Amino acid sequence: QVTLAESGGGSVQAGGSLTLSCEYSYITSCMGWFRQAPGTEREEVANIRPGYSPNYLDSVKGRFTISKDNAKKTLYLQMNSLKPEDTAMYYCVVGDLRGSDCVWGAWGQGTQVTVSS
Repeated sequence: QVTLAESGGGSVQAGGSLTLSCEYSYITSCMGWFRQAPGTEREEVANIRPGYSPNYLDSVKGRFTISKDNAKKTLYLQMNSLKPEDTAMYYCVVGDLRGSDCVWGAWGQGTQVTVSS
């Protein structure tokens, strides 16, 4: 059972930046970040898969960057030009690649990001 530990959330003003980190216990083929704001559905923000370019939610393209360091067993989400609508609980998620799709299997506890206007 993989374990995930997120960190890096916090409060920031609009236009600011945050970097989320997720330490994982072992490497899996798919890794990503989801978010959920109160009263909304959980949505996939970004994922990284072997052999593919990273995928991003349209609303974060050009502002967020997903990356990982397997030597440190850490997944990152660099978030720039943050907007109030980015306010949500952010979850690190890992899974397996089935064809070209990720099947998510394990979730972190989440880290809160709050962006004020």
